[in-house]
Amino acid sequence: MKSLTDPSQALSAGLAKIRTEFHVPDGFPPNVIASAEAVARRVPSQHADRTAIPYVTLDPASSTDLDQAFSIEASGGDLLLHYAIADVAWFVEDGDAIDLQAWNRGETLYLPDGKAGLYPPLLAEAAASLLPDGPRPAVIFTIRVAGDGAVKLDGAERAVIRSRAKLAYDSVQPSDVPAGFAELARRMAANEERRGASRVDPPEQEVERLADGTFRLSFRPLLQSEQDNAALSLAANMAIADAMLAHKTGLFRVMSGPDASKVQRLRNTAQALGLSWPASTSLRDYQRTLDPTDPRQAALMLEIRRAGNGASYQPYQEGVVPWHEAMAATYAHATAPLRRLADRYVVRCALAIANGQSVPQAVTDAFARLPKVMGRADARASQISHAAIDLAEAVMLKGHEGETFKAVVTDFVDHGVRVQLADMPVVASVKASGLRQGDGLTLRLISADPDQRSVVFESVTPA
Repeated sequence: MKSLTDPSQALSAGLAKIRTEFHVPDGFPPNVIASAEAVARRVPSQHADRTAIPYVTLDPASSTDLDQAFSIEASGGDLLLHYAIADVAWFVEDGDAIDLQAWNRGETLYLPDGKAGLYPPLLAEAAASLLPDGPRPAVIFTIRVAGDGAVKLDGAERAVIRSRAKLAYDSVQPSDVPAGFAELARRMAANEERRGASRVDPPEQEVERLADGTFRLSFRPLLQSEQDNAALSLAANMAIADAMLAHKTGLFRVMSGPDASKVQRLRNTAQALGLSWPASTSLRDYQRTLDPTDPRQAALMLEIRRAGNGASYQPYQEGVVPWHEAMAATYAHATAPLRRLADRYVVRCALAIANGQSVPQAVTDAFARLPKVMGRADARASQISHAAIDLAEAVMLKGHEGETFKAVVTDFVDHGVRVQLADMPVVASVKASGLRQGDGLTLRLISADPDQRSVVFESVTPA
């Protein structure tokens, strides 16, 4: 990892430019703020009292928009996950000023120097957030996790909870979390393996603002605590998806896998990277063996993710089983309603069907509109993330023009190759020919332009 001191404020200026270019909202209109101030004072009146149950949250240390809290108990050989999700719908009504603004945004946008929330901070980081500073309204989903990791939605209710602790990924200890946390994660992982799930979690290239005002660009693999915590959301999202499908309603997250030609290209990439991929081993099975801390295996994991067709949203359709290839399951997004618009409606749907009620017509109508809205929001979030990384790479390399860098070819692009620098978390494209994936080469930096968010290398000689 390398810190960016940014003495010229090039990164700060570039981030401001990104916000303008991608129309990142700056705050909220006065009418939305006024509405948030009013609804934040709403006292939960349709909620059971579950404040005696010891819930905790687990998130990045700096997070304040806390969607989920959890408690776990044993039930014979099963585990019961009591998964409390922020009850956003208690504060936001269909067609009000807050709701209309959320439909314009789609999701929270994250940049290294701050975020543009889906909802005003007074709600997302205070009244609706499951912080440990007081009781909060929530929707509690009870998920039964069997010994083999099979999941079932046992019930759902509106309730008031009180989080006992705000735990952080980088400091949480086994004694901090409820008993059964690690076992539940183990069961879900074993179930994924039996299903043949092919989730790929390569290290992410990210720009992080440090406490001293500098920035750091790095490849960051997931911590074990993050992976275990993700298992809770996975259990809830799968159980809720199955329940919606059984009731012939819902909004699902779907994704198809790479076709045969892309799988063969991935096999070629593995060979070029010096990795052994037996001919009898499927992509699903092979990628579960990859280690994200190994640079060459991490490079292949990134290529596997690029080879996928991308996930999207799909409302229920009669006779169609919605399928998420990477999850090898029917899947939905329900566990982050403070950050994703679609989740608020999935939560409302699941709450209704779990209690034998009809799904509100407004929710069904929203399911038809949400795929387009969420697709547009996801695309903008991805563009912003890539722009921030391109900017950080240019800032990091500015002043090093003329220097040489060792790199490895990871893929082919138009008129050249994509490379990974050996000693920096930088991915770039270079005009070159006659190279194979996995080949090493030496590059000379020609230019690094933070204003254009571009870096230009030329190939000097094979490394």
